[in-house]
Amino acid sequence: MKISIVGITGYSGLELVKILNNHKKVELVSIHATKEVGRRLSDVYPYLTGVCDLEIEAYNAEKIMQKADLVFFATPSGVASSLAEEFVLADFPIIDLSGDHRLPADVYQEWYKKSPAKQSVLNKFTYALSEYADVKDRKFIANPGCYATATELALIPLVAVSLIETESVIVDAKSGLTGAGKALSESSHFVNVHDNYVTYKLNHHQHIPEIVQTLQVFNPEMPEIQFSTSLLPVNRGIMATVYCKLKKDVTVADVASAFTKAYSDKPFVRVQDSLPELHNVIGLNFTDIGFAYNEKTNVLTVISVIDNLIKGAAGQAVQNLNLMQGWDETEGLLMTPSYL
Repeated sequence: MKISIVGITGYSGLELVKILNNHKKVELVSIHATKEVGRRLSDVYPYLTGVCDLEIEAYNAEKIMQKADLVFFATPSGVASSLAEEFVLADFPIIDLSGDHRLPADVYQEWYKKSPAKQSVLNKFTYALSEYADVKDRKFIANPGCYATATELALIPLVAVSLIETESVIVDAKSGLTGAGKALSESSHFVNVHDNYVTYKLNHHQHIPEIVQTLQVFNPEMPEIQFSTSLLPVNRGIMATVYCKLKKDVTVADVASAFTKAYSDKPFVRVQDSLPELHNVIGLNFTDIGFAYNEKTNVLTVISVIDNLIKGAAGQAVQNLNLMQGWDETEGLLMTPSYL
């Protein structure tokens, strides 16, 4: 299968290159960006020499559709919403890693503060949390957000079988700096991030409606959640710490059973006997989940960790590609961990 990537110079686009290079069923045939056009990707990023020596091309939808069978959009939010329509009208497959096709138009505009795609285009897309979405033979995929992926995988098994008091949910999520993208800003300056810990977008993060929307699929009465996001002084990774209260007569064994039932056949979710560490998922497409219960307060704490650039972006996008095509779900994604 021939693949094109739009947004090649961003963190997620570069991760896609590395993953697809090890994928036995695809060939990367074109890469596109607004910067460094005309240069080979390996000249811009020497570590990719011999991995991807393609020349970066200006965006051209017609040429992409002539060369490729599917296009990944690894662009900042607000880009794919205006570019995807041409592909949709041509019935040409898309996997969008941005937030542009995850929400209804009015909700997107409220939370992202950008012009949304047409609702008729949005209706074509499937929101694809890989462990739960049926994307076989679908053509238009909205890849979940990084915070959303970690949080949803932690909560769905509990919400789906009504083990928790849904109004008690509090999520404290932390991300490495790559979650903010490559655009320079005061908040991402080294001297402000190093040896620091900052909470940002409190109650206003754009992944909040995405998370609630997804949980309401499993429980239509799911209310809004308390959700905070903080910046860790690390390059990559997300840790979502979820606090919630168990319903009356629900036991820890019930919780363990729910997670086992949900993920025993899911190759990229590892339910841990202990609380997971961020270090164990960096560079991998895995989600590690662990939990602990406080009998005195009736509070269940669930911790979910992912690599924001892989399971939270490029890795899950390739996982969705595999599921769309009916290939082995793990193809191209069983990377060797780099723990040290």
